Amino acid sequence: MKTENLGDYIRQLREQEEMPLRKLAALLDIDQSTLSKLERGARPVSRQMLPIIAKTFKVDEKELVIKFMSKQVAYQLADEKYAKDILIAAEEEIQYLTKKNGRK
Repeated sequence: MKTENLGDYIRQLREQEEMPLRKLAALLDIDQSTLSKLERGARPVSRQMLPIIAKTFKVDEKELVIKFMSKQVAYQLADEKYAKDILIAAEEEIQYLTKKNGRK
């Protein structure tokens, strides 16, 4: 998976479909200037937009969520000395919580 900005990826999807900025902005219930800022990386993409984007462009929602969440985690841990250890501990915690809550 590329490490491109999620906004860049959304712009690429929109342009491939030759969809005007105003149309996608309307689908996302935001104004065109906000969408333009999202695509440029000047404003963060909202998690709630991902299912709409996935459905609109027929892309895997999982891929979008992974791009979104991995950026969130990376920015949170970028300056942490023990980032890799934190990620390992977080994975163990997720496994514990998943098991505890009966999810797979």
